Amino acid sequence: MTTTTIAVKGMTCAGCVNSVSKALNSVEGVQKVDVSLEKNAATVTFDDSKVQVENLKIAIEDAGYDVA
Repeated sequence: MTTTTIAVKGMTCAGCVNSVSKALNSVEGVQKVDVSLEKNAATVTFDDSKVQVENLKIAIEDAGYDVA
């Protein structure tokens, strides 16, 4: 398992946090997601044999947010 933190731009409320969490949890290989509105970041634990960080960033962008 690998854990990474991705900066997320555009989150303004708890609904945004839920949207990003849902998007990341829908990616195959993701084991744990912790999205922080205060830190504007998502910490994701995932199986790097099934998914790469780039896929996680795409999922966030598909949900309507920007990644740094």
